[in-house]
Amino acid sequence: MIQFIVDAFTDKIFSGNPAAVCVAENFPADEIMKNIARENNLSETAFAVRQNDGYKLRKNNGYKLRWFTPAGEIDFCGHATLATAFIIFTQIERDLSEINFETLRGNFSVTRRENLFEMNFPAYEYKKIPVTDEMCDAIGENVLEAYLSRDLLMILDSAEKVKNLTPNFEKLKNLNGLIQAVTAKSGDENFDCVSRIFAPKIKIAEDPVTGSTHCLIAPIWADKLHKNFLTCYQASERGGILFCEIAGDRVKISGNAVLFAKADVYI
Repeated sequence: MIQFIVDAFTDKIFSGNPAAVCVAENFPADEIMKNIARENNLSETAFAVRQNDGYKLRKNNGYKLRWFTPAGEIDFCGHATLATAFIIFTQIERDLSEINFETLRGNFSVTRRENLFEMNFPAYEYKKIPVTDEMCDAIGENVLEAYLSRDLLMILDSAEKVKNLTPNFEKLKNLNGLIQAVTAKSGDENFDCVSRIFAPKIKIAEDPVTGSTHCLIAPIWADKLHKNFLTCYQASERGGILFCEIAGDRVKISGNAVLFAKADVYI
């Protein structure tokens, strides 16, 4: 089985969010995929399998896609989807302009648009929840607002506080949500919002750039800023840029990616 390492949401290596992408004729056993993800020790390892139904494959450009963290399988990952699409477009089927993925979270497409790859995802449904002392204590800053979907999003009053905070990861584990994210309006005219995203519950202290959680972040800021096109910056140490468009109940997230490594996996 061939495995690629891709830096997603960037155009240069050693930045953005790294993901492993394994392309196979069939999915390995679940335990093997879990072990590969643990061995890689990246936030996500993606496994892609072509839907082998003859002419329909070429017509629908169909792939099945699954994602694993070092802690196990998850239902949705944006940056590993971008990494997988990048590999298929540039290494596997260079004539494609669109890929349709079948996943645990439903079906969605990725379209190649010049040097960007546009992912069409369902927006998260969310609710506003009360801010608690536990939230403020866990991130070490005053939280203005909080929203809950699959993930917990906490809004702060400045981009600088988002960039400089040092959360308590053990206390983050006690908060709601699979992932805990903080965000603020950007103080940089090049970006609309800034965020940082933590996932200690799935053994990821800080995720460098997170496409899936921007299905929550982007709709909230689109509503607050009264605009449907957003440029979002995730202010991790590696950093990354996400171009987001709100289209009804969908979020189109675009980014770039770059290949770091290619290898054979012996299983």
